[in-house]
Amino acid sequence: MTGEICGFRISGPGATSFEVVLVDGRSGEGIVRALEPVGCGPSAHRELSFTLHAYDCGDGLGGANQRKSHKATVHVRVKSVNRHTPVFGRTSYNGSVTEEHVGESLVHVEATDSDCTPQYGNICDYQLMTPDVPFTVDASGDIRATDKLSFAEPREYQLSVTAFDCGKRRAAEDATVTIQVEPTCRPGWQGWSQQVDYEPGSGLQPLFPAIFLETCGQAPASVRTALELQSNHVGRGCDRETYAESSRRRLCGATEGGIELLPSPAMLESWTQDIRVEQEAVGDGGEAVFHFEGSQAALVPDLVAPVNLSERFTLATWLRHGVGHAARGEKEAVLCSSDKAGMNRHHYSLYIHNCRLVFLLRTELGHGDPFQPAEFHWKLEQVCDQEWHHYVITVDLPSVTLFVDGMPYQPYLVTDDWPIRPGRSHSQLTIGACWHGGDLPSPQFAQHLRGDLAGLMLLPGWAESASVIACLHACKESLDLPSTRLASAIAVQFNPSHQVISMEASGPNLAQLTGAMQRIGYINSRQFPTPGPRRVKLSTTIGCAAEACVAVPDVEAFVQVLRAEDPRISLGGTDHLAHSAEELSDGVVLFPDLHVVSSVTKELGAEGERHGQEAMVSEEILHTLDRCEVAIVDNTLEPRQEWLEVPHEQLGARGLEATNSSQGLVITGVDSLASYEQVLRSLRYMHNNPEGLFERQFRLSCSELNGRYMSNPFQLDLTVLHTLHSMQHVNHLQAAPEFVQSDQYTELGGHSIAATQHSTAIPSMAAVVIILCVGFLVFAIVLGVVRARSANKRGARDNDTSKEGEMDWDDSALTITVNPMESYECPGSEGDSETELVAEDGEEEEEDDEEEPAIGESESSEGEAEDEVKGGTHAPRQQLEWDDSTLTF
Repeated sequence: MTGEICGFRISGPGATSFEVVLVDGRSGEGIVRALEPVGCGPSAHRELSFTLHAYDCGDGLGGANQRKSHKATVHVRVKSVNRHTPVFGRTSYNGSVTEEHVGESLVHVEATDSDCTPQYGNICDYQLMTPDVPFTVDASGDIRATDKLSFAEPREYQLSVTAFDCGKRRAAEDATVTIQVEPTCRPGWQGWSQQVDYEPGSGLQPLFPAIFLETCGQAPASVRTALELQSNHVGRGCDRETYAESSRRRLCGATEGGIELLPSPAMLESWTQDIRVEQEAVGDGGEAVFHFEGSQAALVPDLVAPVNLSERFTLATWLRHGVGHAARGEKEAVLCSSDKAGMNRHHYSLYIHNCRLVFLLRTELGHGDPFQPAEFHWKLEQVCDQEWHHYVITVDLPSVTLFVDGMPYQPYLVTDDWPIRPGRSHSQLTIGACWHGGDLPSPQFAQHLRGDLAGLMLLPGWAESASVIACLHACKESLDLPSTRLASAIAVQFNPSHQVISMEASGPNLAQLTGAMQRIGYINSRQFPTPGPRRVKLSTTIGCAAEACVAVPDVEAFVQVLRAEDPRISLGGTDHLAHSAEELSDGVVLFPDLHVVSSVTKELGAEGERHGQEAMVSEEILHTLDRCEVAIVDNTLEPRQEWLEVPHEQLGARGLEATNSSQGLVITGVDSLASYEQVLRSLRYMHNNPEGLFERQFRLSCSELNGRYMSNPFQLDLTVLHTLHSMQHVNHLQAAPEFVQSDQYTELGGHSIAATQHSTAIPSMAAVVIILCVGFLVFAIVLGVVRARSANKRGARDNDTSKEGEMDWDDSALTITVNPMESYECPGSEGDSETELVAEDGEEEEEDDEEEPAIGESESSEGEAEDEVKGGTHAPRQQLEWDDSTLTF
């Protein structure tokens, strides 16, 4: 069988790894098979080759006549299979990142694959399976932050990471990565709160009790701090007492005799009624704020202020300068005394020029040296910062000092000038501008002010002391530092108003400075402070020995002053008095037992809860009043006849003032509730002609802080009792002897009657009225009946068809009405049995008495007068008037 293939033989490097199996000898088909697995090590061959020979059968397999074919080279490429999944070397990883750290690798994760070939044995990708996190992972397994992180929540991130081989086969188990966010070390103050709540009356409240300074490991050579309380938005620069200027001056012991040049426009003779008053409250209820827009001015009447100031005086005002002409170099007059006519000379003035405050004082010829200082200049930032400032100029020539917010300033420039000659015309004092009386063709205002003024006061003849000025400007809120445990190595400095505290210490004493900073607190001594926020700013400078030194950012916080409980001022006492007219001449005390009480209502809190509601408690408090007003109700006081009076010793001892008007009396001044109570108890009402007076009503009200807290209106009714001397009448005495009484004090206003017994027996007013009422009623009835019968008889003869019971009156000679005295509510008209008996017994006697109608006419007039005094509160019941002009008695 020489035509068949009997086998194959292989040789070469891969001969030991493969074999060739004959499939069909006729066709010579064979199969190459591997004898062993291909290795995965680094020395493993991924491609093998061997030489192949084919043999025929010849004279049999292995015979000598076997022939072989040409050699053939066989190349075998080993094919990869993805049998394995990636596996992480660790199941969890941990890392950390500081705040604002972006870019650098935080954690490196790594996975492996057991497959032999790079196609399936290499890791080609990593992925984060946790959504919405500020991190990313690259193909190398490095995890980085994508955004700036903060030490605030969250402070820890949990991430899930998986791996993929190059055949996109995912790891069977993901790895967990935990990343901690750590704060970045920044130099600065730590451990402080942005808001501090302040309860009124709580004393000193620490601002930063847990504050400390972080220096990030650096050792500073020195530390300087400045803590500032910023309260310019509260009233006039800070929380001050809001009493009237006169009251504040008395409280500070200032010299009396000051002249208010900007009185309230509510006064009748005020010269400020044409100046616009701002709606804002300066200092929560202080003086009125006058706004000058560059076109308004107030002319002060003559004799209000001196024409020429002396060598010693004080000028004070609150001023907030606006954006006006000063920026363009024009003058703005706050106060100006100039010639009224003919000339434009300025005698004295206070004005603003280029953000400088200038005071002009020119003397007249013949007074002092011929050439002396006349202009005093101060260049200050406060003039043009558009904030409220308190300006006081004290003049004690040759010394002139300016106090701004209590701080003294000497003039940086003084200009001398010649004195002026006395003018032929008087001078004109103007506020908000200067009066130029010599301008042609007509005088006009010039140098208008743009800004706000309040409380402009002139004190002639006295230069106020620095202590009084400091008291007038003193803030009731400030910063304070208890002096206990203060290290001597710390330098502490306050500004005059205690609005700024500065401290400095060396590096080794940083702990002592931190302790002092923790004790600095805010205090408000007002019982009812102005509520709202107060800004606090802490600035710090660190000095270092090296050139590179850390910068400390400023701390900005605020104090929230809470609203105090509003007090309830209660007035009480006797609300009705009755006095005789004779007592009014000497004066009667209106409020003998008046009591003034102030209380606040507070919540008890959780301990006082009852039935699910918080219980309330009212407790009395002690504070002051600054005004009480006694006004007459629905009337005015008669001039030169009646008035209200308080003893001068009661007012002078307490520094109070009383002002009378046609409406009543006003007591002003700051004093305690008890003092006002004693003064009001001594208040007397006087009337030198009380004959026509029967009653008066007064209303008392008190207030504090210029009306911020008002009392209840307490009303007092005063009844005036008069003595009536009734004349005796023989018929009355005979007809009703049982009504004979003594003289009485009777209140004609319809109130109580106080009787005083006398020895002389005279009929009382009530008895006289009763008898007159009954007598006239009987007389009218009898006369009416007689006339009715006569008319009926005439009517029957003239007209038979008249209706039964109809009566025609012939009133040609008679007009009949019910007695007007019936408007007086007689006891008999209400069914009094005793009065009816008297009327019946005296009926015939009244008919026969010819003098009775005359008496009735007289008594009727008296009754009408009495009804008029009562005010006509009861309408007469079908009254008709007697017309006795045609009757003969």
